[in-house]
Amino acid sequence: MKGSTIAAISTGMTNSGIGKIRLSGSHAIDIVHSIYKSKNKHKNLLDVKSHTIHYGYIYDGEVLIDEVLVLIMKAPATYTTEDVVEIDCHGGVVVMNKILQTLLKNGARLAEPGEFTKRAFLNGRIDLTQAEAVIDVINSKNELALISSAKQLNGTVSEKINDVRNSIVKDIAFIEAAIDDPEHIDSDGFSEELVTHIEKNIGILNKLLDSSNYGRIIKEGIHTVIIGKPNVGKSSLLNLLVGNEKAIVTEVAGTTRDILEEYIDIKGIPLRIVDTAGIRSSEDIVEKIGISRAKKFAEDADLIIYVVDGTTALDENDFEIIELIKDKKAIVLLNKIDLDLVLSKEDIIKYLDHPLIEISTKEETGIETLEAVLKDMFFEGKIAINDEIYITNIRHKEAIIESINSLHMVLDSAKEGLPEDFFSIDLMNAYEALGSIIGETVEEDLIDKIFADFCMGK
Repeated sequence: MKGSTIAAISTGMTNSGIGKIRLSGSHAIDIVHSIYKSKNKHKNLLDVKSHTIHYGYIYDGEVLIDEVLVLIMKAPATYTTEDVVEIDCHGGVVVMNKILQTLLKNGARLAEPGEFTKRAFLNGRIDLTQAEAVIDVINSKNELALISSAKQLNGTVSEKINDVRNSIVKDIAFIEAAIDDPEHIDSDGFSEELVTHIEKNIGILNKLLDSSNYGRIIKEGIHTVIIGKPNVGKSSLLNLLVGNEKAIVTEVAGTTRDILEEYIDIKGIPLRIVDTAGIRSSEDIVEKIGISRAKKFAEDADLIIYVVDGTTALDENDFEIIELIKDKKAIVLLNKIDLDLVLSKEDIIKYLDHPLIEISTKEETGIETLEAVLKDMFFEGKIAINDEIYITNIRHKEAIIESINSLHMVLDSAKEGLPEDFFSIDLMNAYEALGSIIGETVEEDLIDKIFADFCMGK
């Protein structure tokens, strides 16, 4: 990385109003200066103040490429802590690529995916949780996910993890000092004090761990599967929730044979919703595959929405579905209440004790009640981030579990009266597991993998 200056297009590769090309490295200003001319052709970018914007033109030799604004940001007060230059040009794909190629021809290197943020991490401006929060902000699918990611970008997770690590390292330091200098450092009674510290830290980590299920829902949405017999209104429900004709709706039973998936937001409630093939006995090989997939998706779902046609009586297909969902988190929708019903709520609740809502996908009624039930089921009646910290990253969750397990081993050792040097090994394991979250004890291959998921210019 040292001495290498990278460049990439940071805006989308599509025609737009403006485009942005970013450089970072010790030669960033020199490279841009070599292809830049101000309007009066006398401005020297090497002499300008940091964090200033300059109007001019980019040239490839004597050939004018575009009219631009150049933002100069000098180290260390930049995103990467290196010299950074951003060129704002017109947003055509051809012109952005031409400027980028000219920069590469004059000494820059094409940036790898996420390399700007990777440099910010390696140069110590942000830790790994903040770096991962960058991509989460970009990929946020709902407002809750955005707010949570922005809080992590601000260092909230790092702060909590560092508090626990600092507590652990103090205990390690005392133990090591007591072992090295037992004549001057008295460790009598320390085991009881250590147990108090460990129990407090386990409580903090357990609270973070408990937040991970909610955090996953915030980030990924509630994995929701719509199931029911053919022609009960599953696809109509999906179309109603999505707001357009995503699924084909006909009077022909078994129209939906494959899996249709869509990410939607119902007034702040994120759903990753799947419409499935109608469950029934069928000899059609394609439909049978679709039905098998529907059952598999239902097994893995956070939530099942079981749609029942109120104009027909329950049959063996319904009872198969009832058996499938009886021990799962589910909502039953009694559909087509705008028509003459032969099926009542009482007919269904004899077999299921899940929330039951009467709806009409044709008249678009009952959706507000569905929203209220979802809030109660997953968000305890309210949707808010407030000051809570949520673990949304599976890597963080696994490291917290590893740390908790190590701390429990310390508790066991202390309660069994083992010597203090037994404590240090497990305390250090807990310390290093938490260090992997913020990037202090993480392997280079993992760092490369994390940043490989970033877009090129970030």
